[in-house]
Amino acid sequence: MNYEVVIGIEIHCELKTKTKMFSGSPTSFNEPANTCVNEIDLAFPGTLPTVNKEAVRKGIMACAAFNLEIDTLLKFDRKNYYYSDLPKGFQITQQFHPLGKNGYVDIEVDGNTKRIGINRIHLEEDTAKQFHIDDETLIDFNRAGTPLIEIVSDPDMSSGSEASAYVETLRQTLLYIGVSDVKMEEGSMRCDVNISLNKPNEPYGTKVEIKNLNSISNVARAIDYEIKRQSEILDKGEKVISSTRRFDESSRTTIEMRRKEGGVDYKFFPDPNIVPIRLSDDWVKEIVNSLPELPSERKKRYKNDYGLNDNEINVYLGNRDLAELFEECMKYGDKARSISNWLITDVLAWLSKNNVEIKNSELKPKELVRMIELIEEKVISSTQGKDIVLDGIMKGELTEDIINEKGLKQVSDEGMLLEVINKVLDEQPQSIVDYANGKDRAVKFLMGQVMKKTRGQANPSLANKLIVEELAKRINK
Repeated sequence: MNYEVVIGIEIHCELKTKTKMFSGSPTSFNEPANTCVNEIDLAFPGTLPTVNKEAVRKGIMACAAFNLEIDTLLKFDRKNYYYSDLPKGFQITQQFHPLGKNGYVDIEVDGNTKRIGINRIHLEEDTAKQFHIDDETLIDFNRAGTPLIEIVSDPDMSSGSEASAYVETLRQTLLYIGVSDVKMEEGSMRCDVNISLNKPNEPYGTKVEIKNLNSISNVARAIDYEIKRQSEILDKGEKVISSTRRFDESSRTTIEMRRKEGGVDYKFFPDPNIVPIRLSDDWVKEIVNSLPELPSERKKRYKNDYGLNDNEINVYLGNRDLAELFEECMKYGDKARSISNWLITDVLAWLSKNNVEIKNSELKPKELVRMIELIEEKVISSTQGKDIVLDGIMKGELTEDIINEKGLKQVSDEGMLLEVINKVLDEQPQSIVDYANGKDRAVKFLMGQVMKKTRGQANPSLANKLIVEELAKRINK
């Protein structure tokens, strides 16, 4: 039987700040355990939280990017529960007065646009990180207190493809506006999915939660599996059990972690140590008005102004550093498709091969554009560009210097090339016979001889054309 699928998603995203949400401890990833933590993070007696202004600013940016109504009265609450990764015994969050509410984002799936409601975005602090080793649990408090925004969608999605498009759209946007590095593999963006099935025109079914999905592809895989699992249960006339599950990548199935017997009472109440803060209207407007270009806007511009195709645009939307490099290159040239092709293929390949990040490379955009121009002007060949020039300019060298030092300028003088070609033909009479007998590989052989005599500087297309013409002349004598 076909069921209606109802999906809502909660995303926890660490904000890109230097210090934590309520303390001066540095935010970090992959630092030695318990080296980025202080007495406030550990809830020592007598310590008091101080709100991180930059975290609030970045939260407002996220609200603006996703069209939420921003609350200028900033309030924080305590979410009370006891767990080993929560040093205070409570989490500081925004239960009653979220920073933003009633927003939306538009997603594209199979060429169609769909609007997904965003119920709320609120600020909170992250928990510590646990490591389970045999029968022991180790705790690293470096992550405790890291600023988070939680983005809660409306239950507007109905498939794994819609859900993954939603998460990817949020990921791209948060990356482009500089709110977070959104590295799901490092845990700076974590995704919880709520999914239920019901018969058409009937109330929502029993909700199942899938926790901590760490990649876009796993979001779709987990949902597709869960739809199949719940459908089979309902087809048998059985009831779906409310539970929290995790996605197992090896088996591509969801596995039950615990059952939900009833609602958890977190005993929320306003945090008495953080007084309400009235945000200046002018400050909020300044943040909203200075929002960088959104990915959706950049997509339209790349298509309309540069004529890039969807595949190219999607690469740039997924890699902000590469997109910024493309923007810099376009300041020096107007051949968008050629520049884009070199960036997406050869430049990315060089970076991957040499294990270098774009921001750490010494490439000067002007030199890449100059190399492309010289290839199109047939001063050097495309092969020379890929095999020799590119490696040099990626290390900060200048295009013209490389070409001059390596003697790479192509010979395009017909008179000079004809002199070399006729000399080669005089030395290789058997190749003329082979060509006359229909053996086209003779041209390749002769081309190799010409390249050898010109030290690889002969214009390949022109030399090939002249070889064929001279062969025809000699055969028809």
